[in-house]
Amino acid sequence: MSRRLLTLLAALVPAVLLFVLATSATVPLVAMGPGPTYDTFGEAEVQVEGGVETVPIIEVRGREADQTEGTLRMTTVAVRDRLTLADAVRFWLDPVQVVVPRDQVFPPERSRDEVRESNAAEMVGSENSAEAAAYGYLGIPMQPRVEGVDPDGPAAGLLRVGDVLTSVDGERVSDATAVVEQVGAHRPGDEVRIGFTRDGREETTTTRLASAGPDGDPDQGRLGILVGDTPADGTDVTINIDPDVGGPSAGLILAIAIVDKLDPGNSTGGAKVAGSGTIQPDGTVGPIGGVTHKIRAAHEAGATEFLVPAGNCAEAVQDPPGGIRLIEVETLGGALDALEVAATGGEPPTCG
Repeated sequence: MSRRLLTLLAALVPAVLLFVLATSATVPLVAMGPGPTYDTFGEAEVQVEGGVETVPIIEVRGREADQTEGTLRMTTVAVRDRLTLADAVRFWLDPVQVVVPRDQVFPPERSRDEVRESNAAEMVGSENSAEAAAYGYLGIPMQPRVEGVDPDGPAAGLLRVGDVLTSVDGERVSDATAVVEQVGAHRPGDEVRIGFTRDGREETTTTRLASAGPDGDPDQGRLGILVGDTPADGTDVTINIDPDVGGPSAGLILAIAIVDKLDPGNSTGGAKVAGSGTIQPDGTVGPIGGVTHKIRAAHEAGATEFLVPAGNCAEAVQDPPGGIRLIEVETLGGALDALEVAATGGEPPTCG
């Protein structure tokens, strides 16, 4: 073998090894960028027994849903994990992507499944808060309903999911907070009488309260149920979202979509609107992560208006794409007012 060939091989072997490592071995980095958007006025596919069914993302029962116009998109951030070195370099060179240490997204003490479960739980909480905020904004009367029963608790076999609670020891209860307060005013072992409605029939049952356990007040009685508020007029809203979407930041958009479905009129005025923001049951809007990625995702989907939580405005105005107006919002009511102003040709409050 000639010296020239040996020299060539000596140079090629490290290069080949480097190429293999760069395209196969993963690095502790993730890429973050614009993710999918979902038109909450549209439809979603859900798994049902025997296949897949297409249903509205905001599904209304118990009353006729109002017709919607325009689009109202919830936005997401795409997180790409298990990057090779070549992937990381490619995303680092992409101006719409951000490459960050993996620990910032997936804490080392938690598995991917644990992070996914946490995000799913946050999404459920966001959906519940969105419903509560929408019902409160519309002034729909509420009533406390059993949402879960501890199989080992005092209410097991007596109360069922779906029962509407009407009284605790003869005292009327108008919401979930009143139920918690009145039950909590009793000590473990106290006998209490619970009034409820099931399938339209008024009933009562009696049981002895258990202890709140080591995580609660030992002097406070526990009924062993999960209770939430539900519309007293029979309205029932189901939110059908891709199960891979998690986190709390869809609350604002979901609340607006619910209001639009339940209230005559059109919140968007037929415009292409997107946004993001957490929401509290009282309608307060909170900041979210990845706002710049979400604005770009909305722009790519054709949105011309983007609802930005006030706490994200300073970040949102850093080099946004052209042709999209950043509307500053602090509450659900304020967001709806701003959209009405925009729909009539006015100037809503904006970031910057």
